[in-house]
Amino acid sequence: MAKPEKSRKNAPAKAAASLKLEAVGPATPDVLDRLFDVVESRRGTDPSVSHSARLLARGRRKIAQKFGEEAVECLIEAVAGNRGELVSESADVLYHLIVMWVDAGVKPAEVWAELLRREGTSGVAEKASRPRDPLA
Repeated sequence: MAKPEKSRKNAPAKAAASLKLEAVGPATPDVLDRLFDVVESRRGTDPSVSHSARLLARGRRKIAQKFGEEAVECLIEAVAGNRGELVSESADVLYHLIVMWVDAGVKPAEVWAELLRREGTSGVAEKASRPRDPLA
């Protein structure tokens, strides 16, 4: 028998966000490019009205901390077999990764190009092609 999903205090907010996205357009991969544009547009704006602006104002360490927290939450839900929560936490991970990209000046097209470069290459071969870390 499947485990019931746990309820979360922010579930209504996440449901509302989901409805808002559906109203904007279909869920396609370019949603990440649109999210990047929104986060980038929040740089330097009032942190009291934008979570993205607040994270960007707090700096890379805080952004990295939030990304790490969300990644751990994502892994916990995956291991627990909570599919719905895994989807939700995955969205949080992607959002915080995009905030990190904005802070670091990394454009999504750069990441997409790297993925394209790796496409069709065995993961084993790709990893073997990387320079060896002398400290490893």
